[in-house]
Amino acid sequence: MPTKQRKKPSKRVQPADSDAQRIVEAARAHFFSHGFRSVTMDDLAAALGISKKTLYVHFPDKIALLEAVLADKFAGLEAKLNEIARAYPHDFPAALHELLAGTQRELDEIKPPFVRDMRQKAPEVFKTVERRRADLIERFFGRLFVEGQRTGMVRNDLPPKLMIEILLAAVQAIVNPAKVEELGLTPKTGFASVVKVVLEGALTRKGRKI
Repeated sequence: MPTKQRKKPSKRVQPADSDAQRIVEAARAHFFSHGFRSVTMDDLAAALGISKKTLYVHFPDKIALLEAVLADKFAGLEAKLNEIARAYPHDFPAALHELLAGTQRELDEIKPPFVRDMRQKAPEVFKTVERRRADLIERFFGRLFVEGQRTGMVRNDLPPKLMIEILLAAVQAIVNPAKVEELGLTPKTGFASVVKVVLEGALTRKGRKI
């Protein structure tokens, strides 16, 4: 097994202004836990000890702030996935385990009230989430499937591109606000279930032993 490479600290794409980043971090904690409908700009200003006017200097409305929160979330997730890819370039079992664990840790932050509010109040913003999510799945799981085939842990009779398309279609169908709410899931449990089903069909007998 190759020697584990030293991991570099995550680097997030941050707003240029440190006050803007403080606002994003506070909004992220409140939005993901309580939903963004019930969290007002007054609430955030009070929590940060700033005026609402200062808040609006950086973000003209709550949707703009929501978009900044999601951009921050995706930047952090992509940095973590890049760290895993660098740390385990030729270790399929370790990369698979870390990729799934890291993704689920990130999704665990998002609670049902936020999912509900995305469905009811910001469906257009969720379309951006779907595009970013699809890009990350295609890049990181695509590499993983190729490496899995090289090591005999992923079936060679299925093209990696086809497996990715199946995974993307399943994630889009299940891990969206309407469906997770209907099924009583969270983004974390929905994603984990979809990946488990796809992997069980893609892994060889050797791969299932990891």
